[in-house]
This record gives sequence, C-alpha cells and structure tokens, in this order.
Amino acid sequence: MRDEDGGLQELILAKLDEDKAEDIVSIDLRGKSPMADTMIVASGRSHRHVGALADHLLRALKEAGMGRARVEGLPHCDWVLIDAGDVIVHLFRPEVRAFYNIEKIWSVESAHRGQAG
Repeated sequence: MRDEDGGLQELILAKLDEDKAEDIVSIDLRGKSPMADTMIVASGRSHRHVGALADHLLRALKEAGMGRARVEGLPHCDWVLIDAGDVIVHLFRPEVRAFYNIEKIWSVESAHRGQAG
C-alpha cells in the first residue's frame, strides 16, 4: 500500500508540474493527522488556472483508476480542495494562499503538539 500512496503522490506532483502550477509544496502528515499521509499545496496564477489545474488533476486521477477523489471549491476557483484519499491537494490563487497560509499550520511543529497530558 505504501507504493500506491507514493505513486499517487508522484502522479499528482508530476501533473501539477506539467500544468505549470506554482510554488508546489508537499507536506508529510504521517504522525500529525489521521486524515491523510500527504498534503500538497500549489498555486495557480488566476481563477482560470486554478480551475484548469483541478480539472486536469481530476482527469489524471480518474485515468489512473483513482476516480473516487472528492472536490470542493470548483465553482469559484479561489481555493480548490481535492481529497484523493491518502493525499489531499489544495490549489490556491496566490493571494488566497497567502491569507490562509496552511503550509505554516501543518509544517511547523508547535510546542503543545504531541504532548498528551
């Protein structure tokens, strides 16, 4: 199963790179969250570019037999979330990404994390 997860991540990263996504960041969530193993964050230059990135990524996932991905945010394309199971993808317009700054939330270790009572 680890190979499949790695393959899924590689497929997503390759497709985003091919479609000229900007500032692609991959965050390892193992041990931080049970919701997924990896979070990938990327930016598109405009609403249209974010929408195209999401559309092309969903097509690539479907063609690879992983068509069960859930999507939110497609109508507006400010922030599109694609839940592909063990990999979650966030696609943003740059100013929306800067506002939410989710990379910092997940990649910076807080002093209280991992310390149960």
